[in-house]
Amino acid sequence: MSDVTFEPPLALDDEALARAAQRRALIRARSGRSLTRRRVGGRIAVGVCVLAVAVSLAPLVALVLYTVSRGIEALSVAFFTHNPTPAGIPGGGVANAIVGSVVIVGLATVMAVPAGVVTALFLLERRGAIAGGVRFTADVLTGIPSIAIGIFAYTVLVAPLSHFSALAGSFALAVLMLPIVIRASEAAMAAVPVPEREAALALGVRRGRVARSIVLRGAVPGLVTGNLLAVARAVGETAPLLFTTIGTSQLFNLNPTQPTAAIPPLIFADGTSPFPADQTTAWGAALVLLLFVLLLSVVARVVAGFVTRPTR
Repeated sequence: MSDVTFEPPLALDDEALARAAQRRALIRARSGRSLTRRRVGGRIAVGVCVLAVAVSLAPLVALVLYTVSRGIEALSVAFFTHNPTPAGIPGGGVANAIVGSVVIVGLATVMAVPAGVVTALFLLERRGAIAGGVRFTADVLTGIPSIAIGIFAYTVLVAPLSHFSALAGSFALAVLMLPIVIRASEAAMAAVPVPEREAALALGVRRGRVARSIVLRGAVPGLVTGNLLAVARAVGETAPLLFTTIGTSQLFNLNPTQPTAAIPPLIFADGTSPFPADQTTAWGAALVLLLFVLLLSVVARVVAGFVTRPTR
């Protein structure tokens, strides 16, 4: 066994230890300052986001609170069951306008939603100049003012027939809703995972069955949301109905081929009236319109959750 000598490690001198301690202290100080800057920056960003949300919600909250405060005094059983009274006479209701709005918007939904969903499915499955032209047309229609659509419906249906009707108003609202339904439905269908469609096609499933059972079923939440946006816009539109339905009629009517009252024109007519009773009726009708949109939103969410439950 050979003699092996081990030399002890060289001891660090005090100056090296001091330099190492200084470096560690410098690193700690810089990391602490960096962490402080990140925390301050994060808090500032959160504060800016909260401020932006508050600024965005302030008009909506103010509008809702003001409408509720002004319209709540008009709500009663008679308000929902009686027809309007002559101008300036209190005690009238909006039963005919509520029923008229339901008829007009319901017919517009029946016209716009099936056509919009089928068009969106075509845009999803096809590429080329035709699909691009349809998509561009839908984008252009989205920005057309509603009063222009009202004049178009008047020219197409009212003037040739010399007759105002709820059907003409429904046609105008359907044209207004159609581009929203198309673009929202296309986005909802495009969100369905492509591998699911390809897997079904690889198994030999027909394209029609794939579109019905996978694409449409998987896009139900988005379809409901998009159609809800379209209906919500149509419910509050006034200009198209002024040109097509004579929406301030005081008669109760369920026939879509006859002039029919609706809530938005009633709000416009009574809100600009000099009589306090009419203005109170207008605020009550505005509150009913808000409650209708809220109820529609809740029902749509419930239906979408029920339909998509088996696929979860």
